[in-house]
Formats: sequence, C-alpha cells, structure tokens
Amino acid sequence: MRIERHGRRLPYSSEQIFDLAADIERYPQFLRWWISAHIVRREPQLLTVEQVLGVGPVQMRFTSQALLQRPDCLEVRSSDSMFEKFHMRFLVSPQGPDGCSLSIAAELELRSVIQQLVVGAALSTSVDEILSAFEARAHALYRAH
Repeated sequence: MRIERHGRRLPYSSEQIFDLAADIERYPQFLRWWISAHIVRREPQLLTVEQVLGVGPVQMRFTSQALLQRPDCLEVRSSDSMFEKFHMRFLVSPQGPDGCSLSIAAELELRSVIQQLVVGAALSTSVDEILSAFEARAHALYRAH
C-alpha cells in the first residue's frame, strides 16, 4: 500500500523541518504509533534505528536505515523479515524565502496477512496524523524563536 501526503506551508526553514524529521529518537514524544526509537549506529549520512511501532493490537519491532539528504529528504527503509516492503520518505520543499513544506510518502507491505489488514487499514489516516503531528511539533519548537 502506498500513501502520499503534502503538508501546508510552514514558516520555518528547510533546515529546521529537516532536523525535526531527522530527530528520529524523539518520534515517540509526538507520534502516536511510535513506542520507541533508538539510533544504534550513526554515520555521516546514515542512521541505523531500532524502533517499535504499535497500531491497534499489533506491535512491530524492527531495524531501519535512515538516509539523510540534508536539507531536502529523509529516506527510511527496512529490510526486516516482517516486511515485504517498508519505505518512508520525508521531503522538505522550500516555499518562498521564509518557509517550506513537508511531504510524506509511505509504502508498507507486511508479510503477515493479518498484520497487513490491521496496519493497512490505519495507514492512510496515520500518514495524515503524522504530517499534522510534525506541523504541530514544528510550531511548538520554533514559533517562539
């Protein structure tokens, strides 16, 4: 299943929004489905992350790799055995001299049919909520600065 959403214009720099997306260890603080996220290896443009996501009764523990392409793109992929395909892309686009927008594209296919039914049903709504949560987090962090 593939879902793509485009965010509203935000009055923050591309670097600020990229930093927000790249701060994966803080996802559990503001994203409903992230139970935990820990960086286990850090390279200049690649993070290896162990994370746990929960959707309804389903919890998924897996390792992913986040490719950092500052300040435009964050690509997250997992080749964990539970997935047929896991790919999320956070794209930051400049919008005038003092703003940008964040878009999210997600492709998710689980090997388990039962898990795919549960997660697939929630994916469209969850991508919308993730985008809204990033916008709210940006306002909370950057509005006063």
